[in-house]
Amino acid sequence: MASAFPDPSAGVARTVTTRDGRSLACMEVGDPDGALVLHNHGGPSSRLEARLFADAATRNRLRFVCVDRPGIGQSSPQDPRSYAGWADDLTAIADALGYRTFGVTGWSEGGPWALAAAAYVDPARLRHVSSIAGGSYGAFGDNSAAKYLSRIDALGGFLALHFEPGFRLMYASLGLTAEHFRQSYIKALLKSVNDDDRQILLRPGFEAAFCAASAECFAHGSEGLVRDSELLYRHWAFDVGRIRRPVHMWQGLADTLVPPPINKEVADRMPGSVWHPVEGAGHFVAIGSADDILAIAAKDLAAAGGPA
Repeated sequence: MASAFPDPSAGVARTVTTRDGRSLACMEVGDPDGALVLHNHGGPSSRLEARLFADAATRNRLRFVCVDRPGIGQSSPQDPRSYAGWADDLTAIADALGYRTFGVTGWSEGGPWALAAAAYVDPARLRHVSSIAGGSYGAFGDNSAAKYLSRIDALGGFLALHFEPGFRLMYASLGLTAEHFRQSYIKALLKSVNDDDRQILLRPGFEAAFCAASAECFAHGSEGLVRDSELLYRHWAFDVGRIRRPVHMWQGLADTLVPPPINKEVADRMPGSVWHPVEGAGHFVAIGSADDILAIAAKDLAAAGGPA
């Protein structure tokens, strides 16, 4: 039987100040003396997503830190946003925590930010990268994944590129539901995912932890998520075809939210990719395969020689 998820109050809260004076809010779980993994949350989600990985991080002796991206949760906004700028922020967090080497993971809309780290961070420092069911919507051009997306997600991409007021309204409505109508939020999600995902969503404690992470995304409105998502749909500023360092690409083959062809194309065109298809898994492959994912991260970081 699957174990229950940690108490919603679990985790250690931290704040890191960037070189330009912004604040980045973090949630830490796992082993405080372990190798460092910086996790890029999905969308809508937040640093509280760390709690969903707490048990797997502890079992793999990892210090697992999830960070609110700019304007999301309790992190300061940043203008302009960029992939290179986020890679700098991840390095600043590792520095603040006292780590020379570290790894990154990213789930769903966090996946592209993990890939950006692979593109921009010195491989001598960044020793592991995993993108898990990543929202790779603009990897090869504006909304290049539209042909694979659901009608609502394809519409979101169209609005992001061509009608920003509509895109903002769409995300404001999502935020209202996540914050104030959690049963409706979960009910809609249950209808849109496969059976494997439903079993994960129904695990004891998961709904409370997942809804808390989603609602926290909108702590200061939807602007942070709007800016975050716009970058995913627009043609990325970095070329995955030039990433030659190892990058683990995890994908549930029954994912209804980010269909497998989206990330298979990224994997096929990225020289350093290591493709991990998971038969029967859906979008919540990040949770169902968390132990496998973090075991590889722990192995890569152990080979790097320690936290300092």
